[in-house]
Amino acid sequence: MGADIDALLEPWFRAIMDEAGRPALFDAHTHIGQNDPDTFRQTPEELLDSLRRVDARALVFPMHEPGGYGAANDAALEAAAASDGRLTALCRVQPRADGAVDEARRCLDAGAAGIKLHPRAEAFGMEEPVVRDLVALAHERRAVVLMHAGRGIPALGANTIRLSEEFPDARLILAHCAISDLAWLARELPAHPNVYIDTAWWHPADVLGVFCLVAPGQILWASDSPYGRPLESALQTLRCAIEAGLSHEQIAGVYSGQLERLVAGAEPLDLGPAPGPSPPVDLLLERVAAHLTAAMGRAFAGGEPDESLGLARLAAGVGDAHPHADVFAAILWLLDLYEEHIAPPEPGRGFPEAGRLLVLALILARTPRAVLPPEVTERGLDASHEHAARGEAAS
Repeated sequence: MGADIDALLEPWFRAIMDEAGRPALFDAHTHIGQNDPDTFRQTPEELLDSLRRVDARALVFPMHEPGGYGAANDAALEAAAASDGRLTALCRVQPRADGAVDEARRCLDAGAAGIKLHPRAEAFGMEEPVVRDLVALAHERRAVVLMHAGRGIPALGANTIRLSEEFPDARLILAHCAISDLAWLARELPAHPNVYIDTAWWHPADVLGVFCLVAPGQILWASDSPYGRPLESALQTLRCAIEAGLSHEQIAGVYSGQLERLVAGAEPLDLGPAPGPSPPVDLLLERVAAHLTAAMGRAFAGGEPDESLGLARLAAGVGDAHPHADVFAAILWLLDLYEEHIAPPEPGRGFPEAGRLLVLALILARTPRAVLPPEVTERGLDASHEHAARGEAAS
């Protein structure tokens, strides 16, 4: 087993939760399953352990099951029934398989709160007639429909908007910051209040884009567990929510209050308009963010991120006089921790645990106004001084 990265991140989590008003946490996007071809795995027990660590609840649904979803949906329903209220099940269906609507109806009758659709994994389009039938069923039950809207698919927002108009009592959630459509979708959302966006994504440009450009009542916190983790997801997205200027009331709605109402079939909360663009970025921090983004891209592609990480270190070496010296120092400390803890991925995870430290460093570069834990600031400044000393010695 590698390092307990959650333990390293807990001081950050506690500090940002305090700054955000200690919101209750209800995760809109988690998975369980053992057969996904992408090699990620998660048992109900593993999911519950990660949720208990941050006292969160979650929507849960099956991972990709190439053999069909009947048994997997039953497993999700059983996990929810045995979780003492911590889990709420969604069913997952393959629209191109026979009986998809009947399977969704069976699961809704058994207690599922909605339906998960994955156009990339199941290779279907949102324009297909069965998708309309599934959304019609959700409209009938005032249920949620959570749709993959991340990488690997063409734009699907136009069909989602069309369906939202035809079926206004269906609660349609576009996952992964709706990165497939956010460029234009944000301006359409005020006229489509039954369309929501979940925050299950890693890059601060997209997460901040959602928090700044989308009304908070149409944003739902989500981790994408096991691809993300509830602790790191809450930490990172709360930093973005604070950077965007959300109030404690709005944060409480994003992180649990709105989802509670949606799964109960109640009327949604009105949390006010989108706050608009965030404060200007610091150009020196933006240099760090650019190099860390390049490093993450290399790592995700199975390449070597060291060159880009080296450039990020050099970009962060601003010294003590910069107004955000503590943020640069914390980034350097996180890069040191990454090097200390880097190890091959654990079975069923697909990505090194220490890579989570790189994502947090990237988030820090775009959220300098959110709190840093005192112990982190002190250690980070020590790392910054050591970095400066190494640079002077090299010269």
